[in-house]
Amino acid sequence: MHPAMKTFITEIEEIIKLEENESRLTEKVSERLKKIVMKQGIIPDIYKQPNPDKYTLYPVYIDPDNRFSIASAVWDVGQSTPIHDHGTWGVIGIIQGKEREIHYAIHPGQPPLKEFERNLQKGDVVVCCTSDQDLHEVHCASSEPCVGLHIYGGNIGEIERHIYDSETGKKTTVVTAWDKVPETT
Repeated sequence: MHPAMKTFITEIEEIIKLEENESRLTEKVSERLKKIVMKQGIIPDIYKQPNPDKYTLYPVYIDPDNRFSIASAVWDVGQSTPIHDHGTWGVIGIIQGKEREIHYAIHPGQPPLKEFERNLQKGDVVVCCTSDQDLHEVHCASSEPCVGLHIYGGNIGEIERHIYDSETGKKTTVVTAWDKVPETT
């Protein structure tokens, strides 16, 4: 593991231990992520490999007490997520490529309503979701795979979340399990 990633994990552990306010917590996590997101080799190249069939979520680090997790999220060219929530806070930093993120509001019995969209590029760090604003879809917006370093408030590979039908808004409960990290050759 990259030394800067080890330091980052220690810093996140301290932030979570000391900060109860989610807004301040995500702000502090964002500040720390900005310091490492552009570091060469912050994650091994195997965590940047796309899956040709779907976007991929690799576990970079899972806190032993499931207080937070760090994921490498990879979208190949043309791939996207369904409209979904997380059930927790999240901070993302783009390591490679470009990402288009579309945020939605949901009202019972209606299709999701687009609120805003933003384009993120290498080096950008943002709070992607909070406990009270947590509905979006993500697209690879570049001619190379998009790779993001995602920090979530819990083990995102085990948290019950929801996907939403884009036409009806119907909510389906899912768990987005971790993808297996490719083996090195």
